[in-house]
Amino acid sequence: MPNTEPPFPGAPLNPELVALLVEVAGAPPGWARHVTPHARLDGDLLLDEDELAELAERLRERFGPEADLAALRAGLNLAALEALTVADVQRLLPEEGRR
Repeated sequence: MPNTEPPFPGAPLNPELVALLVEVAGAPPGWARHVTPHARLDGDLLLDEDELAELAERLRERFGPEADLAALRAGLNLAALEALTVADVQRLLPEEGRR
């Protein structure tokens, strides 16, 4: 099951991740305020399967093969998929110095 702890205690969300989420959601201005570490991709941000697939593709393009959202999701049961958070996605991203 996904870990619900913040990706890096006290650290803000990666602004590029937030921007990608806003883009794939086709969100209106101000929607980014809903993107928090504990926001669930499905239940809170209401991303559908097409948006999640686009997010997975964009994450790999921007951050490399380690940022494999599709592989993460493939290993989860339904309850874990529903509980998947922005913090879980951020954990896929390489640390700043490794990019």
